[in-house]
Amino acid sequence: MCLAIPGAIVRFVDEHHVEVDFGGVRKTVVSLLLEDPRIGEHVLVHAGYAITKINRADAEATRALLDEIDSLPTRGP
Repeated sequence: MCLAIPGAIVRFVDEHHVEVDFGGVRKTVVSLLLEDPRIGEHVLVHAGYAITKINRADAEATRALLDEIDSLPTRGP
């Protein structure tokens, strides 16, 4: 199973990389798959690549679900 994480573009690093903010954690990712990326846009990131743009509402809803999953207790063996 693959998982893409939503984040917001905060700055351009170089011609092929952008810095993305994932709720306070910032990472540099490859932006080659995006058409005309812009600061403030929300993207889905998988394996270090921004793979597509998404709207803010979808990004926030996905982030909320991921935060909810993260808060669940873990099960032991």
